[in-house]
Amino acid sequence: LNRMESTQEEIKSSLTLTHFILEQGRKHPEATGQLSILLNSIEIASKYISSKVRAAGLLRLLGMEGSTNVQGEAVKKLDVISNESFITCLKRSGMVRVMVSEENEETIIVSDQTNGHYVAVFDPLDGSSNIDANVSIGSIFGIYRIDPNAQPSAEAALQPGSKLVAAGYTMYGSATMIVLTTGQGVNAFTLDPSSGEFVLTHPQIKTPKRKNIYSINEGYAKFWDPNLAKYIEHIKAPATDKDVYSQRYVGSMVADVHRTILYGGIFLYPADSRAKDGKLRLLYEANPMAMIIEQAGGKATNGDTRILDIQPKSIHQRTPVFLGSSENIDELMTFLHPK
Repeated sequence: LNRMESTQEEIKSSLTLTHFILEQGRKHPEATGQLSILLNSIEIASKYISSKVRAAGLLRLLGMEGSTNVQGEAVKKLDVISNESFITCLKRSGMVRVMVSEENEETIIVSDQTNGHYVAVFDPLDGSSNIDANVSIGSIFGIYRIDPNAQPSAEAALQPGSKLVAAGYTMYGSATMIVLTTGQGVNAFTLDPSSGEFVLTHPQIKTPKRKNIYSINEGYAKFWDPNLAKYIEHIKAPATDKDVYSQRYVGSMVADVHRTILYGGIFLYPADSRAKDGKLRLLYEANPMAMIIEQAGGKATNGDTRILDIQPKSIHQRTPVFLGSSENIDELMTFLHPK
């Protein structure tokens, strides 16, 4: 009896992602419901990708697909599955007129959906080079509005991150989790394998203002800007032992940023002498993550400018990325721009 009562109480107290999205929509009487439907389609895509990631070894979905994407990167089999999943689910939602994917060279125009109000940008499977090693990977997405009376075009996607109406990522790790913001804080939902529903487990996430954790690939240190090198040396060799930093680096942006959002610290993916524009893509990697970290109380910059203020010039534009706890970012900026 006690177990049954406990289960009933658990059901009553559980808030699913679907119910959360509907609740958010009811708070805005002017809302059309399109964004709710769109977010639900991303939830469906995430569940499908999660099932394939977890069964990849058994279904022989690991390894290379045999082609390269627009970035010149080798395409994994799961990259293809994830990309098709996002495109199909978003098209079926009927709410998207323009899409940009890391895996597609050109903008995807959905010409038969004249009622859609939104542009969707996404990296369908970030960190896919780690797939075969069973490391946490994820999907990153951002949603912009589009004038429903305007002709859909590539230019509709070239909006600064400050105009995002929603952003998030799905992480496929020890558990599958969707982290989402619609501009009113950050909430995380964990997939309950018994019910097949994403359940709210981390409401209103707040990133600590400061934490002595840094995340960067130090293998590229010889190519760094001297001011960045001084900052890294400063946090590695502080004046007192209590100021010592811990390094944590997975090499999957979703995993590294997720840890930074929850625990605090700083994530750095700088430009260097070989990649002067940086490596991460502005539209569908940097912007969504910047919106999330800012909504959690942190900061995100390219080293000169707030990431969300950058006006994109092309859909696959790259940028340096520094994001994390506000005080850590402020300290970094004193090194990047010494007086």
